[in-house]
Amino acid sequence: MSANIPYDMSITHAPDARGHFGIYGGRFAAETLMGPLKELEEAFAEAWQDPAFQQERMQLLQHYVGRATPLYHADRLSRENGGAQIWLKREDLTHTGAHKINNTIGQGLLARRMGKQRVIAETGAGQHGVATATVAAKFGMQCDVYMGREDVERQMPNVLRMRLLGANVIAVDSGTATLKDALNDALRDWVASCEDTFYIIGTVAGPHPYPLMVRQFHAVIGQEARAQMLEQAGRLPDVAVACVGGGSNAMGLLHPLRDDAVRLVAVEAAGHGLDGHAHAASLARGKAGILHGNLTYLLEDQDGQIQGTHSISAGLDYPGVGPELAAMLDAGELELEAATDDEALEAFRRLTACEGIIPALESSHALAAGMRIAAGMDSSQHVLINLSGRGDKDMNTVFKALGWLEQAS
Repeated sequence: MSANIPYDMSITHAPDARGHFGIYGGRFAAETLMGPLKELEEAFAEAWQDPAFQQERMQLLQHYVGRATPLYHADRLSRENGGAQIWLKREDLTHTGAHKINNTIGQGLLARRMGKQRVIAETGAGQHGVATATVAAKFGMQCDVYMGREDVERQMPNVLRMRLLGANVIAVDSGTATLKDALNDALRDWVASCEDTFYIIGTVAGPHPYPLMVRQFHAVIGQEARAQMLEQAGRLPDVAVACVGGGSNAMGLLHPLRDDAVRLVAVEAAGHGLDGHAHAASLARGKAGILHGNLTYLLEDQDGQIQGTHSISAGLDYPGVGPELAAMLDAGELELEAATDDEALEAFRRLTACEGIIPALESSHALAAGMRIAAGMDSSQHVLINLSGRGDKDMNTVFKALGWLEQAS
């Protein structure tokens, strides 16, 4: 990987010994999983300090994943948008087309180190499922991926990719048949099979040590972007922007910039609007509660039941958020923005038309908010946006939303 990028293997802003970031996080799991979670915590801590593990991980990130990913000055988009200069961290150019592969490489190596022969995963947009299936194929592991039935239908290209890679895609029909329910079924599987199975969680949520572990595997994004901004722009960005569902790409970009004078912005899915219930804005409209093994901000109804969510982007359609992001919000480290389905679609179209880059719908939420922020700034200032994935997986969803499928029939 680039000699100009100082990859930092230290662990800063660490949780406490019980996995809490402030009051958030922790380990709220079935008794059957407490032993495996402790074993995982110890295995990760040992591996992270092992130079051989880190050397193999970084070699795979360079030669297999394609890191370092470029930092791109979107000059035409910047001119047409007005205001600040817009920079894109091109995670869409990684192998498999999204940031998720950074994490699955790390967890896959850890699974192999622990002697596990089978991996499982949950997925919403399908990118984490594809990344898990990819790593399982490379390492010769059995792979089962849980995916909500609704997401199977709207992300069929990724379902086919997972099957081609040898994974068994298990459609989940319970609840809202989306990411939350896929994660529920994956956790149930792990309870019954933890002796020979490694659960590769795809975001910075879940019981400790997952939020810390996933953040560390994704920190290469922000470490690269920080060095690239200094090299290409001669300075750090004024604002760094990332979309947030669970929050893996956001923590990957924002964590390495936390100690700099940079505004850190998390963009949630406003769906049809924050005034109703058809959104997935856990930080903006949620409250503290326990979901999927950790205490965090989540969306629930007046009876304390997990509330249904909506986003045009399957990867943001989740009623919770990573506990470290919740702690950062409470501490005043994080600014919140939101983008509706329509705003994300417009950002999707604008980047495609201006720069010839087709973004994922998840990333389009960050683009929408990032362009809005940039428009109110000076042309000498800089906005860094994490382009967390590419949009080929979203073609059917976008064409349907724009009415193009009906026009073609």
